[in-house]
Amino acid sequence: MKTLKTLLLIAIIIPLFLSCNAKSSEKNTPNEINTAKEINVYYFHFTRRCATCNAVEEKTLEFLKELYTEQIENGSISFKSLNLDEDEAKEIAEKIGVSGQALVFITGDEKIDLTSDGFMHARSNPEKLKAKIKETVDGLLL
Repeated sequence: MKTLKTLLLIAIIIPLFLSCNAKSSEKNTPNEINTAKEINVYYFHFTRRCATCNAVEEKTLEFLKELYTEQIENGSISFKSLNLDEDEAKEIAEKIGVSGQALVFITGDEKIDLTSDGFMHARSNPEKLKAKIKETVDGLLL
């Protein structure tokens, strides 16, 4: 009886170790994750713009270039500022589901809207916007 319990225990434990090892060997390194994902950042605006609207665009681009220089240069992160008064921007906005001024981060089917954070912090507390952008992009890169 004791031998049977030992054999059953071994039969259960060995496959667990093998499956754990197989999964861990398939994991990507952080650099592989960064290059495998493509993140598109869109800032939608209108022709008439206020100081805050301009600041959201300027600060977002500045922080992306500062925090993700390599990804911006290799194209795995892109930034597009689009004027909603132009037809091309209207088409893209419709596909994304945006109807007005917006700051959105998209990878695959995932869309994160940072419009409120952008307008709340771009001028008054840009470091808070920077932290939110970093948190968002880092989350999308995983």
